[in-house]
Amino acid sequence: MEATVLHADLDAFYASVEQMLDPSLHGKPMVVGGGVVLAASYEAKAFGVLSGMSGWRARQLCPQLIFVAGHFKEYQRLGDAAIKIVGDFTPLVERVSIDEAFADVAGCTHLFGPPAEIARTIRRRVRAEIGLPISVGVARTKHLAKIASQVAKPDGLVVVDPETELEFLHDLPVELMWGVGPVTKARLAECGVTTIGQLARTPGWSLEQLLGPAAGEKLAALAWNRDPREVKTFRRARSAGAQSALGKKPAEERVFRPALWHLADRIGARLRAKSLSGRTVTVRVRFADLRSVTRSVTLAAAVSATATLAEIAEDLVRAVLAHHPDERKISLLAISVSHLKRVSEVQLELPLGLKDEGRRPGSKKGMARGAADDAVDRIRERFGWHAVGYGAVALGTAHSVPDEFRVLAQQEL
Repeated sequence: MEATVLHADLDAFYASVEQMLDPSLHGKPMVVGGGVVLAASYEAKAFGVLSGMSGWRARQLCPQLIFVAGHFKEYQRLGDAAIKIVGDFTPLVERVSIDEAFADVAGCTHLFGPPAEIARTIRRRVRAEIGLPISVGVARTKHLAKIASQVAKPDGLVVVDPETELEFLHDLPVELMWGVGPVTKARLAECGVTTIGQLARTPGWSLEQLLGPAAGEKLAALAWNRDPREVKTFRRARSAGAQSALGKKPAEERVFRPALWHLADRIGARLRAKSLSGRTVTVRVRFADLRSVTRSVTLAAAVSATATLAEIAEDLVRAVLAHHPDERKISLLAISVSHLKRVSEVQLELPLGLKDEGRRPGSKKGMARGAADDAVDRIRERFGWHAVGYGAVALGTAHSVPDEFRVLAQQEL
């Protein structure tokens, strides 16, 4: 098979945009953010500064670091423009975030030349028309194309020949694979697995014991470049989620409650905008040592009310902290809602005194919450997001990550 799948990824996107808007930042270590690093330039990364790091830690690593607030409307505009250029070459474009997309050019080579030439033209046009660097990987599968674009960074192109793809893949570090984060990387390292080739040669039963059956089987397949996924132009939303990097804050209600309400507000608004509700609510709590714990609950009725989502998330986080009493700091909170379904009308419920009655959309309390959300959504649609909000968020501690960045970063819906 020919390598016809492209993965195009704008380099250090938010930081690159800021350097383009302000040429004085070129070649200097700079980050977008304040209390938390939202994005870092390559010059900052050379000092060990990473996204999600606290601002004080970043400045410790790089005293001359420059902080900028960010131009979020420009990020959206320029990200859209770059993906549009990719779409000029093929209708098969799958956008996976604001700054990256897959494309399948198998049916377009008679018009624009071989895949490698198409990739070169895309990179040239993005640089000339938008002024930003973009890296492109070309391979036979989506997984390998994404890895190739990472290897190509910064501002490069890597084309993986199908005849030598395993030679290319197996020499690379295991953390380049989809699904291998810091925790999985550490677990694999304890077993002496640091490269994709070593992972490929690890017995399946050993991986399953180490990572679980599903993750072990998936990573084993990807290590041999077995990835049957096609480039899809439309993906039905399976979940809606948002997360908030907190730095290292005390594991106390005064910290996590406003953060959870803020996340629930974002998720609930996105769900309601698409007439969706979800039955399963999941929270993720990351502690100071980067270890994460998740808890979830599946409800009898699908929900999208901000207050209901926030209350459920609070209960789940309290349960996590109760089972980990020695953890004093949390660095990240996340909420996701899954088992989504489209809701056109609400079934009213009789007051039967059920335990979860107040959280059911058709109950008296649920209907009141729905009416409040509807009013908030309408006001925001007309006057902007900050025109009205929920007291638990507005009166809580200030958020170091701007709302606009969360909207761009969370693209599930």
